[in-house]
Amino acid sequence: MPNCPKCNKPVYFAERRRSLGKDWHRACLRCEKCNKVLSPGGHAEHESKPYCTKCHGVLFGPRGVNIGGVGSYAYEGEEIPPSHAPAT
Repeated sequence: MPNCPKCNKPVYFAERRRSLGKDWHRACLRCEKCNKVLSPGGHAEHESKPYCTKCHGVLFGPRGVNIGGVGSYAYEGEEIPPSHAPAT
């Protein structure tokens, strides 16, 4: 019987959730960042750890203006700080 990668306790067939190639307890398959309960196949992964798609995007997604990073707009050859840039 396999052990859950989160709590290291045995996972019985009736309670298992298969994800990331491992068997998890339903309550243990949670986002590493926000702790939301995840469904098998309905989440993202980074370094073999589960994340909800929202947290995964914020933590590991592209960086840029309005998506988690610092950026600036280019306007007719000049850079305008994001706080002064026109809304798109």
